[in-house]
Amino acid sequence: MKTLIIIPTYNEKQNIFSLIEKINSLKLKDDFSVLVVDDNSPDGTKAEVLRAKEIYQNVCLLSRDKKEGLAGAYIEGFNFGLKKGFDAFVQMDADFSHNPKYLLEIFEKLKTNDVVIASRNVKGGSVLGWSFLRNFISKGGSFYSSFLLNCPIKDLTGGFNAYRRSIIENINLTTIKSKGYCFQIEMKYRAYNLNAKIIEIPILFENRKNGKSKMNKAIFFEALINILKIRFNF
Repeated sequence: MKTLIIIPTYNEKQNIFSLIEKINSLKLKDDFSVLVVDDNSPDGTKAEVLRAKEIYQNVCLLSRDKKEGLAGAYIEGFNFGLKKGFDAFVQMDADFSHNPKYLLEIFEKLKTNDVVIASRNVKGGSVLGWSFLRNFISKGGSFYSSFLLNCPIKDLTGGFNAYRRSIIENINLTTIKSKGYCFQIEMKYRAYNLNAKIIEIPILFENRKNGKSKMNKAIFFEALINILKIRFNF
């Protein structure tokens, strides 16, 4: 299976080269490439990706003109992969909160499932380094989303996910409503409604050590409102 690992970036100079290096050090059996979608990071992230490209032939870069949001970055990444003939897609953050070691299991589970979710909220999954409040908000957001959408997925809000090509094609990316945080929820909800075979695997989510989180309360509460739009299709 030919798999594309998509990593959106904005100001991830401290992390991106090491992440690409770590991914390529894994004994991943399948053919894979790493696509970085960078939103014109002012800190020099692009230069670090270009440095990685000189070492690893499987690294690709999409440079966007400005900061345009998570959903747009992933949609551009998916469309790039569809045109290039990739069979599967992995979404992951650049900050090492998504430990690359889980890619081994994700790749394996993709052979028999349509969607693989690296989950903080199933048995064996957990979070390290978050405050009680942030953990409460995250779990509450997943519970709220799951309840409102009548969707049994435990970690709807998480960003470490994998999809087979057929699911991405049938989701119809041109009709995605979400622009930011809610994008992950909408993607999984649509996959669920396609009767995709979905599995959640437990992971330890570690709070970033370098750089600054993009999450804030405004983004979170905007997502809660957008879930209503997804549920009632307006």
